[in-house]
Amino acid sequence: VQFVESGGGLVEPGVSLRLPCAASGFTFSSSAMIWARQAPGKGPEGVSTIYSEGNTLYAGSVKGRFTISRDNAKNTVYLQMNSLKPEDTAVYYCAKGGSVYSNYRGQGTQVTVSS
Repeated sequence: VQFVESGGGLVEPGVSLRLPCAASGFTFSSSAMIWARQAPGKGPEGVSTIYSEGNTLYAGSVKGRFTISRDNAKNTVYLQMNSLKPEDTAVYYCAKGGSVYSNYRGQGTQVTVSS
């Protein structure tokens, strides 16, 4: 099982980023996928989950700004992040299933929002 996240970077408040996570080694199309984040000194936080049938869940702090999607043909889950805020600064990672503590997760990509 492998995950490769990308798309992070240093951006100013208000801009957008799109994070892709390419997965392999399991049946992606039948798996729920979660995007989570961890800020320095804080525990992991679930940002958004997408289920195999396409249903989605969002944390209250990102609802209306972030959109999760998946492309089963590419075994890839995406996180579109709009109107980024400094408090969105964290390492973002994707994981198999609906838990931020999943044993199957990527290394993450750093997102820093700062002026």
